Amino acid sequence: MSDRPVRAPKPQIVLEVIRREQLSPHLVRLYLGGDGFASFVNNDLTDRYVKIFFAHPELGLQPPYDMAALRERLTRDELPVTRTYTVREVNDAEQWLSIDFVVHGDEGLAAPWAARAEPGDRIAFTGPGGGYRPNPEADWHLLAGDESALPAIGAALEAMPEEAIGVAFIEVGGADDQIALSAPAGIDIRWLHRGAAPAGSSSILADTVAAFEWMPGQVQVFAHGERESMKALREVFFGQRGLDRGQVSLSGYWAYGRTEDRFQAEKREPIGQILAP
Repeated sequence: MSDRPVRAPKPQIVLEVIRREQLSPHLVRLYLGGDGFASFVNNDLTDRYVKIFFAHPELGLQPPYDMAALRERLTRDELPVTRTYTVREVNDAEQWLSIDFVVHGDEGLAAPWAARAEPGDRIAFTGPGGGYRPNPEADWHLLAGDESALPAIGAALEAMPEEAIGVAFIEVGGADDQIALSAPAGIDIRWLHRGAAPAGSSSILADTVAAFEWMPGQVQVFAHGERESMKALREVFFGQRGLDRGQVSLSGYWAYGRTEDRFQAEKREPIGQILAP
């Protein structure tokens, strides 16, 4: 037997949908609140994320989920799965938080749930985590990402001081996928359209950042999105520009052609590593 202590499961917070907003054809914002909001311990990070549990609807399971008990009676494929989502906004006064979901078709569990979610639907999650907030001491900011990073980029822009300067490169399918963002006047928001190419199959984000003429001074970088795109940006930031690790928040949120479970498993493998340990 192993002497390694068994970690207690993280407490699940259960909230209910109180409102939904269709931001674009492929982006839905859900506002979540209810009695469970009192258990949510906020942080001041702009990339704060939660791990949401999604159960197979045909099983009729209701949150919170006793995962230990469910493992005794369900197969591995029947168990609820977790998906990672950025918390877009927290309103302590009104006791709600919002999460944006990219919705494309009926594949998977998270996107179809979000596409059909209605007020009163309940959801369970753990967290939040996170690791980035704009540094007001930076001379300028560079943000880059695709739709999966849009909530964190939007939150970061809103957290910057009015005098902040920089540029945000945001890759989306087309003009219909652009949404309104609040940002300091000195932040140049550049929308990059990949067109008919599937998300994750285009090099437009890394190519554009590589060709960008950088501003003078010390930069702080936030770049999150599809894994291979982030690897290409890694070469730009560290190989081409010689930045220090402390200047860069760089992470893969997902991987083209991979399920979420496979993507998470590959984080422990060389293919899934964006930055060396």
